[in-house]
Amino acid sequence: MIVKAISATIVGIESHSVSVEVDLAAGLPQFSTVGLPDVAVRESKDRIKAAIKNSGYPFPAHHVTVNLAPADIKKEGTAFDLPIAAAILAAQGLFPAAALTQYLLLGELSLDGSVKGIHGALSAAFRARDMGIRGLVLSAENAPEAALVKEIETIPVASLAEIVEFFSGRSRIEPLDADMGERFRQSRDYPFDFNEIRGQQQAKRALEVAAAGGHNVLMIGPPGSGKTMLAQRLVTILPDLSLPEAIETTKIYSVAGLLDRKAEILGTRPFRTPHHTISDAGLIGGGHLPRPGEISLAHQGVLFLDELPEFRKNALEALRQPLEDGKVTIARASLTATYPARFMLVAAMNPCPCGYLGQRTRPCRCTPQQIRQYQGRISGPLLDRIDIHIEVPPVPYRDLTAREAGESSAAIKARIEEVRRIQKGRFNGDQTRFNARMSEAQVRSFCALDADSRQLIEMAMDRLGLSARAHTRILKVARTIADLEGNPAIGSSHVAEAIQYRSLDRRPV
Repeated sequence: MIVKAISATIVGIESHSVSVEVDLAAGLPQFSTVGLPDVAVRESKDRIKAAIKNSGYPFPAHHVTVNLAPADIKKEGTAFDLPIAAAILAAQGLFPAAALTQYLLLGELSLDGSVKGIHGALSAAFRARDMGIRGLVLSAENAPEAALVKEIETIPVASLAEIVEFFSGRSRIEPLDADMGERFRQSRDYPFDFNEIRGQQQAKRALEVAAAGGHNVLMIGPPGSGKTMLAQRLVTILPDLSLPEAIETTKIYSVAGLLDRKAEILGTRPFRTPHHTISDAGLIGGGHLPRPGEISLAHQGVLFLDELPEFRKNALEALRQPLEDGKVTIARASLTATYPARFMLVAAMNPCPCGYLGQRTRPCRCTPQQIRQYQGRISGPLLDRIDIHIEVPPVPYRDLTAREAGESSAAIKARIEEVRRIQKGRFNGDQTRFNARMSEAQVRSFCALDADSRQLIEMAMDRLGLSARAHTRILKVARTIADLEGNPAIGSSHVAEAIQYRSLDRRPV
């Protein structure tokens, strides 16, 4: 007898439906799984046997064949335990096999028959909705996450026995209900505020410009000057996540197994700060079984790379393409996974190996060669993708002890949201969303300069040795500065401020 159940597998952050076919045939007792299963799926036979027996049901003394279709997609993880076990029980007549066609089943089984949580439940719920089936049956641990999709029933179960009773009609399990909008609104608070920063007016201004135009930032300053504190608070002045953005980001965290079960949906922009010893796969994503990396976990948020020159060169160079494309594609022999990776890059570094170059209070003991080697660890092509270079000096004592608070994140965010509305109207449905993402044609169209501005930028490029790439970056940043002032035209003051943000492009003395 052949029984079919519906399940799903994750490729990238999207879920693909999988038909779980179970055949009980006469012959010596044997359990085989086909359909491109990975090790975890092949090992499921031992978990399933124990779970069925310990739940009080007989395991068939037949040749059990499990086919996972389509066979050209790699099946990974433990989520197929539940649909395989349910199909085996239906094949023995414990409940009608037709009941399995109305629900998508996902879950890992313990040896005692209890159902455990899996990764990617939110993506599977959207897949069930798109398939037009009745709902989703999965662990109670994953149910709040999946219940965010309102168009289907989310049936939470704790054990294999509950599933048999539910599908046989002897008991009813109420679908879990969740208000996505309300839970989204409840999770939008940040634990810190921009008004906690003392001093650093120039750095705060640079971060406001960066947030307004979506520009990447590199902060250069000695240890203890507040670079990390500034970076952490950048997310608080970015516009709030929209619901579609929050769902897409939550999918990534669900697939990675990092979703907070209490939050269920991400309401704040991610802030990721990996250590400089991170591997290429950890930063970009990948591995034998591809998983999203830090750049995807920072999607719609901020990726903060502290001590930038200490990161591995290969890892830094791998950032270049995702910074341009807003996504990363990982190819393996059995599958190709694409993860979104549209983030703001905020990096920090010391001016020299000891960190005190140019400081009056503590002399720098690095040689010129050491300084050049240290700064040279960051390649030109990577710097080409960072619009703003800002120096962050030590905070004077009088600023540290000042009682008056600085401007709040809410006040700064209001200005940035107005600039984002200006940009939305400017690009009018185009794929470009921020000034930082303008193409060359858009730069020529929206960044026209008057005679004074052209003369100023020409003088800067000649005297400071700025490169051609710096010219385009200056125009984009100047456009954002003009937008912050509500000025439709770029003036010489906007260009002058933008030139100040290109310190690492200047010709070495």
